[in-house]
Amino acid sequence: MAAQPVLKLYNGALMPQVGLGTWKSKAGDVEKAVYHAIKKGYRHVDCALVYGNEVEVGTGIKKAISEGICKREELWVTSKLWNTFHHEDDVMVGLTKTLNDLKLEYLDLYLIHWPTAFKRSTTNNFPKNEDGSMNYAKDDEKGTVNFLRTWPVLCKAVSEKKVRQVGLSNFNSKQIEQVMNLNLLKPHVLQVECHPYCIQKNLRDFCTKNQIAITGYSPLGSPDRPWATKDDPSLLNDPNLAKIAKRYGKSTAQVLIRWQVDHGLSVIPKSVTPSRIEQNLNVFDFKLSPDDLAKIDSFNRNWHGCVPRTTINGKLAARDEQHPSFPFGVDEEFIF
Repeated sequence: MAAQPVLKLYNGALMPQVGLGTWKSKAGDVEKAVYHAIKKGYRHVDCALVYGNEVEVGTGIKKAISEGICKREELWVTSKLWNTFHHEDDVMVGLTKTLNDLKLEYLDLYLIHWPTAFKRSTTNNFPKNEDGSMNYAKDDEKGTVNFLRTWPVLCKAVSEKKVRQVGLSNFNSKQIEQVMNLNLLKPHVLQVECHPYCIQKNLRDFCTKNQIAITGYSPLGSPDRPWATKDDPSLLNDPNLAKIAKRYGKSTAQVLIRWQVDHGLSVIPKSVTPSRIEQNLNVFDFKLSPDDLAKIDSFNRNWHGCVPRTTINGKLAARDEQHPSFPFGVDEEFIF
């Protein structure tokens, strides 16, 4: 397997370009998946408190380290602060839980998972109102509980050496600018949905200009997302992508991952299947031509498979546009 490239962040830190995603990975499977991934050469693991599997992820990491497969300092571990922990008094509670579950002394990267704050809770990740709608954080004596009050505590975690780098996930460029205007640490990384149906050109240009690295999640279109419908587009079944993949002697999934690498992004494909875990990392022995890269870019349709939706009485309700921090703007300049 060819050597894996890294992205150099603005502070000099080196983040491996391809990591193992753990969203939707069941607790019983993810420990083995993480261990197998590290054994086969992965050095980047992406996780989050809300995934509900960080204990098992941590066990997989610990096993690999204890067996001498790698050292802790050779790994890049990312996690995320969930929406119920946005209040400044709760940030360290969420971070401490993640560190304890992962059995780690520090994280390489800690992200605010979403810009929307839910009602404060350490036990219920999805607090609801009586009518089934999402219970968002309310105003208090200090004003709206939002990410501008959350960010300074993440920066404090860096100074306390509990976190090495900090960033954002699912934020748009206006919101990133608001964070930068605090004149604290600039976000090191932005993590967003990114794939050929959602190429994020404006957001990528914005982040390049501001020296913020991007990690693309759901690079294969997340076909196993719980709310997927038969009418949704399918990247893995796209005949045009299949033709390109055939010319390179690669799978469609490998071309999708390489597309992110060639655009200078990091990428976190998820799998618990050993053969697919290995295949997803085997993308460094080829490079897409400029023509193929441009052709794949042309497949863009600004389609997002991962948009917050509330379920009421078993049915999907309207998107959560009513929240003041809902990140999916109508202005193309700032859309995800």
